[in-house]
Amino acid sequence: MSQHDLVTDLRARHPEIALALPGEDMYARSLDLWNGGVTTRPAVIARPTSTDEVSSLVRLAREHDAPLAVRGGGHDWLGRSLAADGLTIDLADLRDVRIEGTEAVVGGGALARDLVAEASPRGLLAATGTAGSVGLAGLSLAGGYGPLLGTAGLACDNIMGAEVVLADGTVTSTQEDPELLWALRGGGGNFGVVASMRIALHRDPGIVGGTVLFPGSQASTVLDGCAELIARGIRGLTLLAELTHVPDAGPSVLVVAVWSGEPDGAGPALDAVRGLGTPLVEDLKPTTQQDLLAGFDQQVPHGMHWCMRARTVRALTPEVIQALLAAAEGRPGPGAGIGMRQFHGAATDVPADATAFGRREEHVALEISAGWTDGEDPEPYVEWAEQVRRSLEPLALPGGYPNFLAPQFTDQVAASYGGHADRLRRAKARVDPDGVFTATPLPS
Repeated sequence: MSQHDLVTDLRARHPEIALALPGEDMYARSLDLWNGGVTTRPAVIARPTSTDEVSSLVRLAREHDAPLAVRGGGHDWLGRSLAADGLTIDLADLRDVRIEGTEAVVGGGALARDLVAEASPRGLLAATGTAGSVGLAGLSLAGGYGPLLGTAGLACDNIMGAEVVLADGTVTSTQEDPELLWALRGGGGNFGVVASMRIALHRDPGIVGGTVLFPGSQASTVLDGCAELIARGIRGLTLLAELTHVPDAGPSVLVVAVWSGEPDGAGPALDAVRGLGTPLVEDLKPTTQQDLLAGFDQQVPHGMHWCMRARTVRALTPEVIQALLAAAEGRPGPGAGIGMRQFHGAATDVPADATAFGRREEHVALEISAGWTDGEDPEPYVEWAEQVRRSLEPLALPGGYPNFLAPQFTDQVAASYGGHADRLRRAKARVDPDGVFTATPLPS
């Protein structure tokens, strides 16, 4: 059937569901993704307001054999939240958050900041990424590294349950299907539309943290110090670092440090971070999770064009640090950078087979990001990102973080889920045998 037939059938059978077509304001708003370079254009975008409406949309898309995609926060760098010439289900109207004791029930379209806004005033913390504008489901389903990882674990570790619309339109609960919950906790959004999730929350002991900016001339010393801090395994301290470019400062090292352990440990740990070098700017202080995410959001440009690559290393060894510094020296422009995300503490407590997430020992996930503006030539950025990925291969562990992987890197994809590849394939074949949902790459 044609795109016209799909839209006509949608309007006739489901007049209650808001639809957006090319040229309309709502359509343009749903196309506004974090990666401004995405050119995918759906035939129609629908904004359901209930799980039943999501189910109806999935069924109708299947009847018409139309490509189907789900848009949460719109942060997927490859633009997989838009269905080319098909139906995009935009979950922007499913953002409700309800706190129930030390858990939260969140809609499938909720952003990280939506959850934190409800949890924070109640003295509770949520495992999220660094940015508040990211969709919570997309972040959590593939893992979810974040600044509270040492005490709260990965975002996926905190998914206690979910209501899911499967590829045939069936609505199911992970209470009835524990194997589906296992797959959702690290296997990505590949098993259906997550209409809502139940998320575990954590007591807020009073977090302390923020950012410290060091000049690029100190990069070697700062990264050596980060490696030492990471090796100490300080559970309450989670570090993220980035080799980046800052306006008016030039090449820089940005260190994000968050203490989420008991209050008496914050001072010594954060003093050690301040002592990594001579800071240009330092903003480590008692804070709230809301303010922390808002600060990170201000630093993440929206609408640039992006190419990303991923590697994982066991530690920031001298060889890894030298490779990272060499890569930073060869950056094609200010939008290119390399992020380092620490994996430790509570995230390593989870048994390896308890979730689909593939790597539970301590490690550092590397995010190779190349961003350019409309007026720049993309080719040098794409070539740089790929060159960095290849240069790190001899020093890296197999695989990489699925949220940053493109599907063409089949060797990395196959290794990213550790020993869980066969089990994930079986879960996928059971609930989505036709491969309707492709949010992140799965082993083939």
